[in-house]
Amino acid sequence: MPTRTADTTSNAAIESSPHALLPFLQSQSQNTLTRLYQRPSSCLSIFRLLASLERQIVMNLLWLESSIAVATMAAWVHRDHKKLYDSALAILSRLHILPNSAVKLGLNSTFKSSLRQAITGGGTSGSFGVPSQKDDRSSWPDVKTLDGYALERWETILHYMVSSGTGQQPTKPSQDVLYLLQRSQLMTNVRGSALQITSAGFQFLLHSPHAQLWDLLLEYLHMAEERRMDVVEVLSFLFMLSTMELGMEYSTENLSQTQQAMLVDLRDYGLVWQREPSSQRFSPTRLATTLTSSSPPLPTSTGTGAGAQVQGFIVLETNYRIYAYTDNPLQTAVLNLFVSLKYRFPNLVVGSITRESVKKALENGISAEQIISYLTTHAHPQMHKNVCLLHICISQH
Repeated sequence: MPTRTADTTSNAAIESSPHALLPFLQSQSQNTLTRLYQRPSSCLSIFRLLASLERQIVMNLLWLESSIAVATMAAWVHRDHKKLYDSALAILSRLHILPNSAVKLGLNSTFKSSLRQAITGGGTSGSFGVPSQKDDRSSWPDVKTLDGYALERWETILHYMVSSGTGQQPTKPSQDVLYLLQRSQLMTNVRGSALQITSAGFQFLLHSPHAQLWDLLLEYLHMAEERRMDVVEVLSFLFMLSTMELGMEYSTENLSQTQQAMLVDLRDYGLVWQREPSSQRFSPTRLATTLTSSSPPLPTSTGTGAGAQVQGFIVLETNYRIYAYTDNPLQTAVLNLFVSLKYRFPNLVVGSITRESVKKALENGISAEQIISYLTTHAHPQMHKNVCLLHICISQH
């Protein structure tokens, strides 16, 4: 672990925040995590979720046949970054990847064996899924079909959220999806009325598609615990999906009862595709295969979040008139939550922020700070040439 590598790693680790799933994993018992670590695909996926310094520590210990002295490893660390190193050790310890010891450092034997197997390709456990055999009657789905399916399912959820309470009649997601949105407090049922987006729901729309997906999956994991589903089976299936190959079909025969039941839910979220609900084959979509990677989860990011497009698209004048250079229906629907829209042209939407439109947004639980944050995040590059991104009168209004 050379000093220069530690420097580089520290900068990268400081800049990136921990993955949203890690706190959930750290809350699990040692027995639960040890069972999870018996699956090579789970170990590889969790390794991907770690920060770069944590991965470096794991790789330094992975191929050692015995533990090494704590002092030996500590000697490789630059003294200015000891706090960062200690923090990485603490995270690995809470994940039970690195047993806590003041004398020796060595990886959890189960984790080490499974990660070695994942890297070298050994073993026949079916941890990475069992590909189905091609036959003359049907071929594997192409990537375009899978991308289209994932996009349609995911956009159905987002469209329903942003259209709630506007009088529109968007396509309804399944009841299980609606329940999860309510449970996540992204939508709420006010006095028996139709579901409406909440302040948390609006904040959810500001996230990247990848973060949005994990927000829902984390709630799904908590729900699974309450339903006394085997959380190891749930997690291992999600990790298995993240290591599968896009465009391939896999057999359901090796899945547990819990995992086969999950297929129904994951179809609703757009993570898996099946020809028929009763089919004994399934294909992961890009939403699933990118769960533990940094690749975009959708082919063309049509989401509403900060990662939705490279450049901003909103121009806001001091008279509160808005010009939004977009033909994305989701982004238009988000604007409609706090903007009075006047005209719609190809690639351009024109409207105004009025007292009435802001009042409506506030009544729906959207805060003024969230509106300002959305306008700032999606400001057109031309707006960034101003001394003040949003004119002070707009922020005060």
